[in-house]
Amino acid sequence: MAHGTPLGETATRRSTGIAAGAGLLAVAVVVAALNLRPSVTSVGAVLDEVQRALGATETWAGALTTMPGLCFSLAGFGAPWLARRIGLHAAVAVALGVLAVGLVVRVLNGPFVVLAGTLVASAGIALANVLIPVVVKTSFAARLGLMTGIYTAALQTGGALGSAVTPPLSDAGGGWRGGLGGWAVLAVLALALWFAATRRPAGERTDGVDGATPVSHHESARRSLLRNRLAWIVTGFFGTQACFAYIMMGWMPQVLIDAGVSRTAAGLLLGLVSLLGLPVSLLVPPLVTARGGLGWWTVGLGLLGITGVVGLMAAPSAAPLLWSILVGLGMAVFSLAIAAIALRARTGTDTATLSGMAQGFGYLLGALGPFLFGLLRDLTGGWTVPLGMVLVVLCGQLVFGWLAGKPRYV
Repeated sequence: MAHGTPLGETATRRSTGIAAGAGLLAVAVVVAALNLRPSVTSVGAVLDEVQRALGATETWAGALTTMPGLCFSLAGFGAPWLARRIGLHAAVAVALGVLAVGLVVRVLNGPFVVLAGTLVASAGIALANVLIPVVVKTSFAARLGLMTGIYTAALQTGGALGSAVTPPLSDAGGGWRGGLGGWAVLAVLALALWFAATRRPAGERTDGVDGATPVSHHESARRSLLRNRLAWIVTGFFGTQACFAYIMMGWMPQVLIDAGVSRTAAGLLLGLVSLLGLPVSLLVPPLVTARGGLGWWTVGLGLLGITGVVGLMAAPSAAPLLWSILVGLGMAVFSLAIAAIALRARTGTDTATLSGMAQGFGYLLGALGPFLFGLLRDLTGGWTVPLGMVLVVLCGQLVFGWLAGKPRYV
């Protein structure tokens, strides 16, 4: 060994390289996740300004705000196919690139270009929504709960940043185009980090995943889960929680305002609802993966959400802060819905297929929820029947979440 590198030193260098590669990939996952909500939440912060500047109608504004949810559903179905064709890591890179292009395009011209750019950006988000949980599953299997929690916390942080940072970005950038277009910088940063994290010398792998190959070349890549009972249970769980969250984010402030809460206070309470998901996302998924109990956690958080909705229905002005806290804790079940996708699939291929199915159908239900809620409001002239519909959705979430918590695989 006098003329060569000692075996111990070689092993140490290899271990250090693998750890550094896994760490860089974890950072890339977090920065990518930060990009998956600002495209949506940033629009609401300057929507009135955009509408005035473009002379757009209310119908146009409705299409702009509804399109992302529908696109998350429809484009998400294509994510497993893309990963099989070009590889998991390459597919995520495509998703981030499409997102960056869409964010730039939508600030270049008039109303139809804004819609087109939003469609492109939402397609990129839809692909990443499905594929990044697969990266977490296959690359961080030993730390699945921790990374799932960090990923979902980053998603929620990105959503909060989109609504909070866009107005000052608009002021600094000379208007709404600068405020919305500025988020493309974060997407480009995520893409650069992704390339750095997933470029590996030949034969080297990071924490158990080979991102250069399709999501699996020798597994039954074209297996359908449409007839799999557990896959539909996980889909029902994801869909009902998405429906609940979209309705609350879209309509809860108006419920509170009609009860006498000021517009400013209602906005702050909605912000609180969004922030409450962060500690739950960081703490609960690691406990679930380490000790089990997914079903119990989903039922517990679901009951808190039900209590909050009952409070909004019966006495919204009596304790709006308490109802908002309970609703926010109920919405935090999102992190468990993401965890369920990873926990109920054995392989990367099955995770990708289940993720595409659950998020595809789930976000479709989520997009329909606010529309049905508003329709019931128009038909009845009050909030009792629409909030009753939310309670039905939450009861379904309890059932699906409990069944999804049983330890088995698709």
